[in-house]
Amino acid sequence: MLTRRHFIVTSAMALSAAQTGPIAAQTAPLQLDVLPEEVDPNAISLPPTMEGNFAIPERYQAKIVPVQPGLTPNEIHIVSNAYHLYFILPDDLAIRYGVAVGQEGLGWAGQATIQRKVEWPSWTPTQEMIERNPEQYEQYADGMPGGPSNPLGARALYFYQGERDTAIRVHGTTSPRSIGSSASNGCFRMYNSHVINLYNRVPLGVRAFAYIA
Repeated sequence: MLTRRHFIVTSAMALSAAQTGPIAAQTAPLQLDVLPEEVDPNAISLPPTMEGNFAIPERYQAKIVPVQPGLTPNEIHIVSNAYHLYFILPDDLAIRYGVAVGQEGLGWAGQATIQRKVEWPSWTPTQEMIERNPEQYEQYADGMPGGPSNPLGARALYFYQGERDTAIRVHGTTSPRSIGSSASNGCFRMYNSHVINLYNRVPLGVRAFAYIA
């Protein structure tokens, strides 16, 4: 049961939605009010608090939270330094999920659109990943089929800028303990149950924003 509480998010959500290049690192403290009395948190289906046998820490459990007024429903906002992803709902609310973000030097910030969604995606490491860690990644240079052992997990949402695939994704993971850390190769990892929940909500063509504060 969702309790009334205040949420404070440090983000750059107030940046112009028209900006399409990398978003400069900056902070904009955002004080979020208590959840309105008339909102029924049980009316929105959220994923469970367990990921298999792993108990999801409360900080990274999916929750309904109020957000800055004026954000566009269905858009995605990722606040990397807080390890949270927000899926915007109507009425200035969002579903907040936990994520893992890029390792030092691999974090991505910018604006993109979701132009592709895949269930149980295949995965091919980038050439840069192979060069950084050939022992781990070279064996998959020709690709790895989708499935429970695939590092992209159960679902993937693909970030494009114009017609260009940025190689950035929101995807599931085989390492639930990595959520809430800087552990990925630049993409954004979610619990499989969370990314399935998000995947079912996100229409193609919506905008996604990521901020490094």
